[in-house]
Amino acid sequence: MPIPPIQKQLVEKLMQNYCDKKAPKELNESIQLFYYIRGNNITLVESRPSWHDKTEWIDMKIAQIRFENESKTFTLYCPDRNEKWHLYDFIEASTELENLLKEIDRDPTGIFWG
Repeated sequence: MPIPPIQKQLVEKLMQNYCDKKAPKELNESIQLFYYIRGNNITLVESRPSWHDKTEWIDMKIAQIRFENESKTFTLYCPDRNEKWHLYDFIEASTELENLLKEIDRDPTGIFWG
């Protein structure tokens, strides 16, 4: 079930602010950060020019946040090298999306930003 419209507006605002802070527009030629929403999944993606062809951009999925409609909570997932999603169990589900964005930023395990 998709994220409810009012909740989705808040998610879009928070995610866009996060992307703008993490990868400011001045860096657009070397790194871009964006997100997309599909159903109840919010996927954070980093994009960089390819090292062998600067006109080609390569996307790398950083994190996925899933919204549970019944409990109104967000849960954080991390990708493996094959882009299969796994529950990130170092933080509990939260009703506040900001808590999960802070954990992605903090990245104590190095799984999101390396």
